[in-house]
Amino acid sequence: MQHILAADIGGTNSRFGHFQGDAQEGLALLQTCWLATSSVRSFGELLRQLSADGFSLTADQADAVVIAVAGPVEQGRSAAPPYIPWKIDLTAPDLRKELPHAKLINDFVAQAYACVSPVGCTAVQILPGESEVDGVIGVLGGGTALGKALLVPGPEAEFQALPSEGGHALFPFCTEQEMRFHEFYRQRGGFSEITGNLVISGRGMRFVHWFLTGDDLEPPEVAARLTMESETLAWLARLHGRACRGFALEVLARGGLFIAGGVAGRNPQILGHEQFRAEFLHSATMGHVLERIPVHMLDDQDSGLWGAAFHGWRILEGKTPHN
Repeated sequence: MQHILAADIGGTNSRFGHFQGDAQEGLALLQTCWLATSSVRSFGELLRQLSADGFSLTADQADAVVIAVAGPVEQGRSAAPPYIPWKIDLTAPDLRKELPHAKLINDFVAQAYACVSPVGCTAVQILPGESEVDGVIGVLGGGTALGKALLVPGPEAEFQALPSEGGHALFPFCTEQEMRFHEFYRQRGGFSEITGNLVISGRGMRFVHWFLTGDDLEPPEVAARLTMESETLAWLARLHGRACRGFALEVLARGGLFIAGGVAGRNPQILGHEQFRAEFLHSATMGHVLERIPVHMLDDQDSGLWGAAFHGWRILEGKTPHN
């Protein structure tokens, strides 16, 4: 019986999970705890808050500790997330002592591993297709920002997750109205350019609704007003479909495409809208390829924890090098 401490540190929420791995029973989630990322001034303070909340597993009791963080990771030991006001450096004296065997991974690397973990079996099919066993799997989704990663098949049906910072790339706008939205977003948001992070995210929901209606609302307020007839929902569906289509073609996701993250998970009508399907399949040259790519949604809000824990379990089983 092995115990794994998993963490998913996002720009809005920091999630922690106590997992138990057993050769016969597999991986099981025993307890979770969600904390507000902005409520603390350092990762060390976040760990102290977790302990104060009575979490059932401490780092020194865990057989493996895997921490997923929203940003690029350096050698599995440090990260300076762009949407979090503090760094994580496991080589710092205090954290090195508290977390001597911990590993950092990108948050969407964790989401990628979640696709081949037990929680991946519960993913909801959005669009049908025929996944290829040895095909690349693409994973993306919006929350505080747009995350991307891919799973590359290897020997013995194992997959290796590779990170991406594609959310920082420019987002493509097509119609004249979308060009006006682009300029509106630049002027009102104070940005020189509009990236995927700014569109497929909670902030993107806010600006789309603001542009279309004149009402500047926070993302939860926008979500509460979404109906299948609303223009805001049609726009969100079309923009999500375009982001998914672009990524599916970039990585040639013949193994399938998985969508994770808070925006789609909390607002599944975005992916259920006809505009999502129409935009995903829209290609004069690659429509026949896109039609064969199945699209699923990881709607479990703890999927990042499952992916981090799955990676930790693979390390303990010797299937993945620790460093």
